[in-house]
Amino acid sequence: MGAFDILGDPVRRRILELLARREASSGDVTAVIQAEFGITQSAVSQHLKVLREAGFASVRVDASRRIYALQPEPLREVDDWLTPFRGFWTHRLEALATEAARGKKARRGA
Repeated sequence: MGAFDILGDPVRRRILELLARREASSGDVTAVIQAEFGITQSAVSQHLKVLREAGFASVRVDASRRIYALQPEPLREVDDWLTPFRGFWTHRLEALATEAARGKKARRGA
């Protein structure tokens, strides 16, 4: 399964967002996902399995808990795909930063 297949699912995207912040136990991930999406523990486990098998997440055992961590390497496929498109927003973001700096400078001078 490719990066875009993984990221195409909102539950898996949310799990990756959680893991990008910090490692989390399967129980912690399940609690958040169940609250936000209303799916079963079994369904969350399936999503974690997909992420693990696709290389987006790793798991380690800590006593009786499974701790999941983000593995960013597969996201390089997305980053590489986005490269030709960056020019469309880089200039606009730079222009926005310039305008913000001008506004800040004008407020200081007033």
